[in-house]
This record gives sequence, C-alpha cells and structure tokens, in this order.
Amino acid sequence: MLQSSIMLPPFDYFEHRRACQRKQTERATRIASLPSAYLTPISKEDRAILEKPIEELAQDVHKELLKPIDILRTYGKIAIRAHEKTNCLTEIMLPEAEEWAEHEVNLKGPLAGIPISLKDSIAVKDFDVSVGYSCNTGKPYAQDGIMVRILKDAGAIPYVKTNLPVTLLSFESTNDVWGRCTNPHNKKYSPGGSTGGEGALLAYGGGRIGIGSDVAGSVRAPAHFSGIYSLRCSTGRWPKMGMNTSMPGQEGIPSVFSPMARTLADLVYFSKSMISMKPWNYDHSVHPIEWREDQERDAKQKEKFRIGVLRTDGVIDPAPACARALEQVAAALRAEGHEVVDVSPPSPYEALVIASTLLNSDGCKTFRSFFRTGEWDDPGAAQMNFYMKIPRPLKYIYYLWVKYVRRDDIWAGLIRNWHKKSAFEQWKWVAKREAYKARWHDWWQNEAKLDFMLTPPNATPAVPHDGMKDAVSSCGYTFLFNLLDYTCGIIPVTHVDKALDQLPPSFRFRDLNGAAQGAYKHYNADDMHGLPVTVQVVGQRLQEEKVLTIMTRIEEALDEHGGRYELLAIE
Repeated sequence: MLQSSIMLPPFDYFEHRRACQRKQTERATRIASLPSAYLTPISKEDRAILEKPIEELAQDVHKELLKPIDILRTYGKIAIRAHEKTNCLTEIMLPEAEEWAEHEVNLKGPLAGIPISLKDSIAVKDFDVSVGYSCNTGKPYAQDGIMVRILKDAGAIPYVKTNLPVTLLSFESTNDVWGRCTNPHNKKYSPGGSTGGEGALLAYGGGRIGIGSDVAGSVRAPAHFSGIYSLRCSTGRWPKMGMNTSMPGQEGIPSVFSPMARTLADLVYFSKSMISMKPWNYDHSVHPIEWREDQERDAKQKEKFRIGVLRTDGVIDPAPACARALEQVAAALRAEGHEVVDVSPPSPYEALVIASTLLNSDGCKTFRSFFRTGEWDDPGAAQMNFYMKIPRPLKYIYYLWVKYVRRDDIWAGLIRNWHKKSAFEQWKWVAKREAYKARWHDWWQNEAKLDFMLTPPNATPAVPHDGMKDAVSSCGYTFLFNLLDYTCGIIPVTHVDKALDQLPPSFRFRDLNGAAQGAYKHYNADDMHGLPVTVQVVGQRLQEEKVLTIMTRIEEALDEHGGRYELLAIE
C-alpha cells in the first residue's frame, strides 16, 4: 500500500520540487556552517600536503608526522573551491568525516588518513543515495555499504560524494536534485559521466583518489573529459555491493566500480591497497585474487612489447585532437623500441549493436520508473527512450528509410534492435555476446598476439552541455571493453590545440553516418582549445596489475619523448 505522504502523478511534481529544494538547501547550509579551517586561504602547510602522493601521506600518518584531520581539512578546503567552480559535490560529509577520522577509521591501514571522494551512488551511513532522482531523497542509509566499510578499515576517510547524471546513462552529469556539473577546464563543457563529479573534483585538485562506476565508460569518459587517470577493472576484481543504481538487476552489460585518481602513482597505490584488504572477505562478488606481483614484475621487465593501435572503431573516426594524442603515445613507444602495429579486430560496430541492445533490453523501463512528473531528463537517455518507444512497425519503416534512402547502414543497424526484449530474445542476445567475446579472445591470442592495445577513449574531447542528445551513440571506444570485460586504463596526454586540431579541408559532415554526425556536430577546435585529451590502454580480462604497470611505462616514455600531461594547477 502506498503511504499517504507519497503522491501519484501528476501531483508528485510538487513533491519532486520540494525534495530538490530541500537537498540543495541542505548542501548550502552544510557548506556555510563548516569550520573556518575549510574556508581560509591555502597555507604553506596545505601546499606541503597537496604535493605529497597518498602513499607518502599514509606513511606520515603511520609515523604520526601528520594528523588525518590536517589532511582532511586541506583537501576539504580545495573540494569546496572545486564545488564553487563546477558544482561537483552532492553530499558534504566533512563534519562526520572528522568524527570518523578520530573514532572509526583504521589508522594502521594502507590508506591511513587519506580523504576519499565517492560517486553519489555509493552508500554511506546517515546519508541519502539519491543517484540524482528526487524519489531517493529523504531516505538516509542506516549503515555504511560494503565499499565504505572496506575503505574505513583501510584507513581512508570518505568526505564528499560527487555529482552524476540522472539515469547514470550519460557522459554528462546533470540532475534536478543537485544541478549541473561543469568541466573545470571550461564551464561550457561536460566533465564527463556518469562519474563526472569525480572527474571535476580530482582534476581541480579537491582530492587525490575517488571511486566511480562504469557500465559504458563512466570512469573513463570523465577521466578523458576532465584530464585525470582511471582504471576500469574487470568484473569481480573490485567490490560492487552497498550501492544504489538506476538499473537494478541489469546484467546484460554488468557495471563495475573502479578507482579514479589525480595522478598515476596514486591510482596504482590505491588499487594495490584495496586488493590488499582482501575485499572478497567483505563482498561475495569479488574474486579471491591477491595482488599479483609477478604480473607487475613481468610488465616492468619486458624489453619489447607488441602493441596494437586501434585507429578507428569503424563507427566514428577519432577527431583530430584524439587522433593526435593516440599517435603521440604510439610514437613515444615506438621510439622506446617497442613494436607498434595498427590492428583490425573483430568488428567494434558489432559490439556496439550487441551492447546497446543488451543494456536497454527492458525498453528503458527500469531507469524511467524512478522519474517523478516534471523531473529533468538527460537528453541522451531521453533519445534512447524515444527510439525504444517507437512502435515496431513504424520503426521498421524508419529503419528501411535510413538504410536504403539515407544509405546509412551504421545508424540503421543500431536503431533496428532498440526495443523491449522478451526473455527469449534476451537470451539470444546474450549468446551473441558470448560468441563475440570468444572471437575477440581468439583474435588477440592467436592472430594479433598483443601485449596490450591503445585506443582513443572517445571520438571527441568533452561534449558541450546537452550535447549527448546528439552524441548518444558516441561511446563505442569504451562500451566495447565493457562487453568484453577487459581491463582498461586512461592516461591524460595533451590538450586540444586550435592550431593543430582543426578538421581538414576534405572533411564532409553530410557524408558521415548518423552516429558520427551526432558526435562531430559538437567538435570545434577553437571552442575546445585547452580541453584534455587522453588515450585508453587496454589489457585482457583481470589484468589490472599489468595494465597499471604498462600505464607507468607509457608515462615514462612520454617523459622522454614529448612530455607528460600538465595537470590543472591547484588555486
């Protein structure tokens, strides 16, 4: 039975507006009432803390050279500044974090005293897990989720939660509950999604490590758009319990929680520290795999790698800025003596068709079920829902028109299968997924014989706000590896340069397929000047140690040949 306080549509609109106003007022009040230590200028002591990697900070806490509250107040101070610029924060947990630092966290752990930011979808006791939906507000969790329990046992201090898109199905991060998150490099652009608040916060310098989730690129797109580092772990390597989501029960393309960091050294140490906590003792879904130092050692010592470069996914060619970053890394590795070859793997387009069909096989019904009347909808998710809801006879006519009149086989092949699936149909698509994964494994092992791959993380740099309405299908470079469940890392390489990254004179927008037009509609090197550009490093399944070590070697090669990415200075 519905409780009397719950209103039915369309009257729930008023409940929605009240919930959003309540949460935003609560956030503003929490910030305004913070101790003065969080609102003062950056001191010399703050600078000393900001310059240290997390491994060194944890060691200083172990040796009692630093107090956890001093580290917390330094990063809390910068986090508030980041929020003022980008609207990256949701729940402000700093007062509680000071209590946890004194009484709850294990200061003997590998992350002793390290502040950690969390995607809003992660459960922390006494706080909501809204996921951007107003219907989830006013329902604080009674206890910490498993992820937070592990973090506190490791010594880490959760201090803020970060913004995301309603639906969690976008490379933007906007919702009615918390508002729009912006890119710290350019406020007109998205910081990425769905873990965009983390991307903005870490890029600004308001934290060193954070946790997000990834079902189609949601820790990788924010790293690419905002200019930080991230690792997409394979399923079973990182905890996943103690969360909320927009699509509970969706297992066609499983979501994974994974680490994000401001620096590569911090990403490596954080990943290693979490595995050292034996998360399988907390979470039944985690494989009991210790940190494999032999994989790390082998990747460090191997003199000559065979590296496959995916120049295009055959759906959307990378824009000049992204192609330049990819070639910069390939050239640096070539100069180090490695074998660098262009590759043509089993069709990435086929993966996009399978993955997009499986992800929304419920016809978008689940993530739509949490909306209240009048609640803002993500433009990209709304586009998917629009195509899902077209009656199948009409959609077939549209498919024929796109394929045979517009002669666009790519877009036609995508939209043809976007409709609600029966269990009978779903199982057939799962079988296609597994057959595709087997072909990829055979290609990698027996034909290409690669150590790792390099790809663009996205066809373009960051999209402008509301750009995902057009670029909704521009996720193939990341989504591919969710389907395959491969371990992937993101390394920032360069920035868009309006002098180097203009479209060539031969470029013809009208010749592009529908998916590519949606992406290139927003590519403008002049407007994008200064936005980050990254590359994606791809290993096979459950190769987290190997991928992180290779990322380190790539960064060392960039130091020798072209220079390392320059992070945003902390203001």
